[in-house]
Amino acid sequence: MNLRRAAMMFAIPGSLAAQEPASWRDSLYFHTFSIAAIDPRTGESGVAVTTRVACVGNGVPWVRKGVGAVATQASTRTEYGNELLDALQRGEAPADALKRLLAADSGFQARQVGVIAMDGRSAQHTGTGPNAWAGHRAGKTYVTQGNILVGPEVLEAVAKSFEASEGAPRHLADRLIDALNAGHVLGGDKRHGNRQSAAVVVADPRPGMSRRTDGQTVNINVCEHPEPLEELRRIYNSVSQTLGYRTLQVFSGGDVWQLKIMLHALGHYKKGEPTLTRDRDANLYNAEAIAAVDAFRGAERMGTPQVGGSPSGLVDDELVARLWAALEKAGKANDVRRAILETVMIRR
Repeated sequence: MNLRRAAMMFAIPGSLAAQEPASWRDSLYFHTFSIAAIDPRTGESGVAVTTRVACVGNGVPWVRKGVGAVATQASTRTEYGNELLDALQRGEAPADALKRLLAADSGFQARQVGVIAMDGRSAQHTGTGPNAWAGHRAGKTYVTQGNILVGPEVLEAVAKSFEASEGAPRHLADRLIDALNAGHVLGGDKRHGNRQSAAVVVADPRPGMSRRTDGQTVNINVCEHPEPLEELRRIYNSVSQTLGYRTLQVFSGGDVWQLKIMLHALGHYKKGEPTLTRDRDANLYNAEAIAAVDAFRGAERMGTPQVGGSPSGLVDDELVARLWAALEKAGKANDVRRAILETVMIRR
C-alpha cells in the first residue's frame, strides 16, 4: 500500500478523517523534505522544512527546549509531534517511542516521521511511498527525511551541508536553512506548483536566550511564496540583522540640501545661522541633519528612536508631506520653493 492510497482510506465514512470538522476540507498532506536536528554545544533543537503546498510550518515541525525535535509529514498526523516529545521527556528512547506509536496507528504506511533527542538518539519511519522517491537518513546530530523527491541526492545534500557546518560558530536555525536549501537546489520536491512554503522552528533552553516560556527563539513560517527558501533566508537575515541584509550608505545629493533648507526654515537645522551656506558638505546627510529630522519628527509626534521606535533620521513620503504642511502653515513655503528652485532643475 502506498502513501497516497493509505491516506485515501481515511476519507471514507466512519474513518479517522471523518472525525475532523467538516470545515477542514483538505486532507493534511505534507509531502515534503525536512531536517530535525540538535546542537550539543548550545542545547538548541530545531526543524526546517519545505514543500510544494501551503503552510507547511503549521503541521510538520515540532520542538521542545531541552528535549528534542520531531518532523511529521506525508499524510501528516500532527499528534506525533507532542506524543513523541512527551515520550522523550519521560526518558523513553526515540526508537521505542516511535515503534510504539506506529503500532497503534492503522495509517502508519501513509506516514513519514523523524525524531531526535538531545542526547543524539534518533528514529525515523518512511511508509511505502507513491510513485516518487521517498526515504530518510540520519547523522549523530540530525535526521533528514523526504518523500516525492527527485531522488536520494536531495537528502544527501541536506546531510552533507549540515555535517559540514558542525562546530561552526553559527546558530542552529542558520545551519538548518542552509542545509534545506542545499537539497532544494538539487530539485527537492519533485512536484511543480505555485503554493510553496517553508518554515524553521528552533528552541533554546539557555537562560536569557528566549522571551518565551517554551524557549522558542526562531519561528519563521513562510506560508506561501514562489521562492519560499529564499524568503525564509531573507526573513532570518532581516530579523537577526545579519550584515548584508540591507544596503548601508551615507546619502548624498541635492535632495539632502533641499531637506536642510526646509528644516532650517522651520528652526530645526543650524538654528543660530540666519542663512545657510552651501559648502562642500551641503549635500551630505550628516549627523546634524539627522538630528534635525528627529527633532522635527518629535515636534510633529511622528515617532522617533526614543518615542515610537522609528529609525533615526527617517525621511519618507509622510515626513516630506509634513514638512511642506508645516512650511505652508508658517507662511514660508514659497520662500523655500524659491530657495530650492535651482537645485531641482534638470540640466541634461
